[in-house]
Amino acid sequence: MIFYKSIEEIEFIRESSLIVAKALGEVARIIKPGIKTSDLDKVAEEFILDSNAKPAFKGYRGFPSTLCISINECVVHGIPSGRVINDGDIVSVDCGALKNGYYGDSAYTFPVGEVSSEVIKLLEVTKEALYKAIDVAVDGKRLGDIGFEIQSHVERNGYSVVRDLVGHGIGKNLHEKPNVLNYGKRGNGLVLKEGLVIAIEPMINMGTYKVMQENDGWTIRTLDRKPSAHFEHTIAVKKQKAEILSSFKYIEEVVSLQK
Repeated sequence: MIFYKSIEEIEFIRESSLIVAKALGEVARIIKPGIKTSDLDKVAEEFILDSNAKPAFKGYRGFPSTLCISINECVVHGIPSGRVINDGDIVSVDCGALKNGYYGDSAYTFPVGEVSSEVIKLLEVTKEALYKAIDVAVDGKRLGDIGFEIQSHVERNGYSVVRDLVGHGIGKNLHEKPNVLNYGKRGNGLVLKEGLVIAIEPMINMGTYKVMQENDGWTIRTLDRKPSAHFEHTIAVKKQKAEILSSFKYIEEVVSLQK
């Protein structure tokens, strides 16, 4: 069943999504070569709890941490640990929060230190694909239009779309119907209606689209070990233009001050 959200419910989802956005901003302040992924997790968890919210991922289906932190060839669901982030790494940080009974979800891939121009291009194209998808997430369009925008943009640039992982509806549950594929045909799939709230999250690989799960039972990495990028926004479908409920503003403010 698909749950369409009222204006009040969308505001609750926005509140949770902005807590996530600010938690990712806190991560942006401290992410650098030499820091442990567990340190990033601790900062995000403290911020979410201080915001009178709960980390959405911790305990979800047994996941042990607040953040999913996935480095380089890891696509998603990496578990924070004592692993140290190195100069030149790209680090995907996925975060969720629960407040007032509603979830928010967002992800951002950070370049750390001196990252190669080839990998920076992967990040830029993945982020562009997210916003192209959001542009068509309006009342009357279809789910296939979202997937088509992502797929066509990234494949035009020589990258591949992960097939095994998808975006999702979000609200009182972290993952709701419908699944939001990052590939598809224009004009196919569910008709989008005002009040649908979804997390759009392109996961884009430099090499093959094929992935595998590591022995920890969580981490998904590219089969060929080439880099992968991941960006995600929680959005509400509207009549004329989708409303982005999460934000990269807090990350980008920090990044701009560090330059």
